[in-house]
Amino acid sequence: MAAQKKQAGRGGTGRPSSRGTRQAPGAGRAGAGNTRQRPSGAATQATGNGAASAKSQATGNSAAQARSAAQARSASAVASAAPASGFVSRILAPFRTIGPVPLATFILSLYALGASVYLTITHYDANVTLACSDKGLVNCLAVTTSPQSMVFGIFPVAVIGLAYYVFMTALNSPWLWRLQQAGSDKISTILRYVRLGTILAGMGFVLYLIYAELIQIRAICLWCTSVHVATFLIFALIVFYTSLSPRGQARPSRG
Repeated sequence: MAAQKKQAGRGGTGRPSSRGTRQAPGAGRAGAGNTRQRPSGAATQATGNGAASAKSQATGNSAAQARSAAQARSASAVASAAPASGFVSRILAPFRTIGPVPLATFILSLYALGASVYLTITHYDANVTLACSDKGLVNCLAVTTSPQSMVFGIFPVAVIGLAYYVFMTALNSPWLWRLQQAGSDKISTILRYVRLGTILAGMGFVLYLIYAELIQIRAICLWCTSVHVATFLIFALIVFYTSLSPRGQARPSRG
């Protein structure tokens, strides 16, 4: 009985407990192994994310640099073209700002200047004839070769008309109109009355020429008449404009 108890005691005490105790570290090592495998996967994912983000950042920086270079090139192109376009716009600005009446005087002056050039050429060059009738009441040749076509027998009327309209075209140019509108009061007043005095003198000469054609020569030159009409229209426009203030603005009403 004692031997059986010793064997039972030996069999029931150490071995089963020792085996159970040895399995626990094994399980711990297995768990530790599982735990160690997880950080390696996370590190790989982090490395991949970092490489992808670095690559996307490098691509974004390259694209931004390309855009900046393109913008710089376009800005330099605009800057190089700006002085020329700015100069042209400043030259042409008075045509847009002076108003319709001053612009009409300039256009009429240009026409009268062209007609005066044509009449001067035909006066000195016998090979060039006026495109006009030479019979009846409308007879340009009779007018341009008459004694009245020379002032004091010295100065051709065509040359006087040419010199007059060279000055009148410059005086009615958009740049001088703009100077009158935007300049000082003194300059505006001077230009205003110089223009008015010049057109009054021209209109007086036109009236003399009309009298010479109808009464003395008894013939009409169409080219001369077209210049007379242009002079009268310029006269009417300048008188109307002179009724305004020196800068071309209507005087304020009183009361």
